[in-house]
Amino acid sequence: MQHYPIIVIGGGHAGVEAACVGARMGVRVGLVTMNASKIGAMSCNPAIGGLGKGHLVREVDAFDGVLGRAADVGAIHYRMLNRSKGSAVWGPRVQADRKLFGAAVRAQVAAEETLDVIAGEAAALVLEGGRVAGVELADGTRIGCEAAILCTGTFLGGILFRGEETFVGGRVGEGSAARLAAQLREAALPMARLKTGTPPRLDGRTIDWSQLDEQPSDDELWTMSPLSHGRANPQIFCAITRTNARAHEIIRANLSRSPLYSGAIGAQGPRYCPSIEDKIDRFGDRDGHQIFLEPEGLDTPLVYPNGISTSLPTDVQEDFLRAIDGLEQVRVVEPGYAVEYDHVDPRSLDRWLQLRSLPGLYCAGQINGTTGYEEAAAQGLVAGLHAASVVLERNPPALDRANSYIAVMVDDLTLHGVTEPYRMLTARAEYRLRLRANNASTRLTPLAIEAGCVHEERRAWFEVRAAARADVESALAADYGPAEMRALGFGATDDAGRQPLRDWTRFPGIDLSALQYAGLVPRETDSALLEEIGEDLHYAPYIARQDAELRELRANEQVALAPDFPFTEVPGLSNEMVERLSRARPDSLAQAGRVAGITPAAMAALLVYARKYHESRAA
Repeated sequence: MQHYPIIVIGGGHAGVEAACVGARMGVRVGLVTMNASKIGAMSCNPAIGGLGKGHLVREVDAFDGVLGRAADVGAIHYRMLNRSKGSAVWGPRVQADRKLFGAAVRAQVAAEETLDVIAGEAAALVLEGGRVAGVELADGTRIGCEAAILCTGTFLGGILFRGEETFVGGRVGEGSAARLAAQLREAALPMARLKTGTPPRLDGRTIDWSQLDEQPSDDELWTMSPLSHGRANPQIFCAITRTNARAHEIIRANLSRSPLYSGAIGAQGPRYCPSIEDKIDRFGDRDGHQIFLEPEGLDTPLVYPNGISTSLPTDVQEDFLRAIDGLEQVRVVEPGYAVEYDHVDPRSLDRWLQLRSLPGLYCAGQINGTTGYEEAAAQGLVAGLHAASVVLERNPPALDRANSYIAVMVDDLTLHGVTEPYRMLTARAEYRLRLRANNASTRLTPLAIEAGCVHEERRAWFEVRAAARADVESALAADYGPAEMRALGFGATDDAGRQPLRDWTRFPGIDLSALQYAGLVPRETDSALLEEIGEDLHYAPYIARQDAELRELRANEQVALAPDFPFTEVPGLSNEMVERLSRARPDSLAQAGRVAGITPAAMAALLVYARKYHESRAA
């Protein structure tokens, strides 16, 4: 029987990152997918990044992941969202050519020497001795493994809905992993159903673009990955239109034909990306909803109308679209649809996304109740990192809520579970001043290097960057007096006294760009690095206030709570506290403190007992 230390099931964004990070660490990985030509396919919108999501892309990239560089290879439109607010909540987002993006992902997969793509359907898991031992394909082939990572997306028990029509599948024109879904349910895993949807695809040649407001690509030449060598493609504009009263009337008159309202779909959909039916029904007072018309590529007329996900019948979709400005003559190439699928309750997973009840089995992506390419990719990275670390008998990198959005997401999922598809938002991170999209490499690449999951190109790039940063910081540590600053052309009063150059940046007109122009910091310093250091200086007083809180957080992270920790035996815990903690199963004291409703008194009792418990077990 063929054997791989790690088998990854599913070639979407979670599967790609899981398989590639394992391979980068030198582990032999088998990536099982129904259709190798669909690896890295963009199932829904042709965009990567956005608010909160852009942070995840940069963090995955900091671990030498696939998503950021593939986004740059395919990018045909760059836009930094939230520019009007502080840089900590800016959201880098790119519109990508579907073909170029998919080809870039597949090229990175093919470049990994210890990664094999296995074409076939993973029909069942092979279980031996209470843990995963392999995967059985639909043709009967068995492949052994030490760890399996499920990255099934919407294919696990997937059913598509469009009006009165239903189809079995996880994506239009493709099948569904029905046998695997049945096995997981038979194994008594805690599972439920969620739904998501997609809008119709339009023929851009039938859109009257002259009526619409254009949205050009950003002029600033930033990229998703610092290892991308500039922008590879011509940049094109998107356009904006709106629904109107006539379109709303058509939708409202046909709500009974939508599977969301006929009772055909009972699962909860994403709150932050509702269907157009939901928008019209729930926000009846609104006179219109924005639609972003996003071209899907350089050599295709297809346009993605972002903002009108729908499962209404095809004829209704055509009718309401043609009531909208600029779309009066539009042709629908592929009608929108909804998909309902199985997911595992993420509270059954540990902080590395491994099922507590089934060692060796990891889940990543939409199977954990999330939505979006970016959330999936980050989970795939986490699962692949841990599975490979276990195989290699190494410690995985120390990720926590203070150093990554990735850990924020995983902590939210595994501690609180989901009642709707989870979407990353900057508001979910309590330490977001530290977790800016532009400092992801500084925060995480050292951990990635230590974990052994970066190629030599990124290691070399980071070493050069770290040296440049050290040169700037050394220059900023030098003391200057007011007279010296005035001699250099800066406004400075004598009462300012002599102080390090970094402290002079608090004064008006003295920023790092000006200091660089004056020759006080190295003139060859990259502008992106200089901007990051400048923001570090700007946020330093606020970050310093959090240091004591972070010391407590990390100390509490060291107080582990075993999977079988006896919460019922902790003196002083009320029945309510015991019930909450037993249901959440936190794996550290810090995580226990984030369980909803846990009081300071309960935390104190838990700390005392946990220390005694571990001392007794060690003895």
